[in-house]
Amino acid sequence: MDLDTDRTGAELAPSPPDAFPPAPRSCEAERLAISRRGVLIAGAGASAAAVAGTSLDAAAQAPSPASTAGPKPQENLVATSRVTLSVNGQPHTVVVDNRTSLLDLLREHLQLTGTKKGCDHGQCGACTIHLDGRRVNACLTLAVMHEGAQVVTIEGLGTPEKLHPMQAAFVRHDGYQCGYCTPGQICSAVAVLDEIKAGAPSHVTPDLTVRPLLSIDELRERMSGNLCRCGAYSNIIDAMAEVAGVPVPGAGERRSA
Repeated sequence: MDLDTDRTGAELAPSPPDAFPPAPRSCEAERLAISRRGVLIAGAGASAAAVAGTSLDAAAQAPSPASTAGPKPQENLVATSRVTLSVNGQPHTVVVDNRTSLLDLLREHLQLTGTKKGCDHGQCGACTIHLDGRRVNACLTLAVMHEGAQVVTIEGLGTPEKLHPMQAAFVRHDGYQCGYCTPGQICSAVAVLDEIKAGAPSHVTPDLTVRPLLSIDELRERMSGNLCRCGAYSNIIDAMAEVAGVPVPGAGERRSA
């Protein structure tokens, strides 16, 4: 009997995969072997270490209660002053931040909102009031500078039942449209007539040695600091001319300002 053909099936069956151990891996290969699990574990460990380090740094930099018990920071200190002044004939005493403008005192503290805040830079004239007999832009002056001052706003010129002559003239000549600049326009117009009456010259006064003439050119020049975005300039001049008693060429007609 042939010995080769007499072997059992078990002897001829292929060896299972685990029958032979894997080839040994070098140390370098072991070091370079990277698995997904290993990457996740390493990343989580690094993140935890970073958070712990940040917490320790924050704790080290946090001021101690003893260090925060000192004086308050300078930016938290607000200097205030008590100001007493007369507004429309009524005395008022208020405590304001030293940086408060006269405009904000009138509007925010005394609730006299007839005086309008337009540009807040002294360029539009919407905040014009009378301060000690002179017209000023209330947004350009601090309230604390005017202790004991006499202030007149649009509310003090007239009432709905008894309008100031300039207010009535503005109504008759339609010297306004949206009305936002109108309080400043009226206060300025009243002051302009007083300036001319007092002999104060303007840029268009031809001779500074004589009293200025009450003319349309004088009215226009002196009102140039009060802007009207609706373009009611010609009607404003008509109203002023009526109060001043100055004849206006083409009165009652629409004219270029």
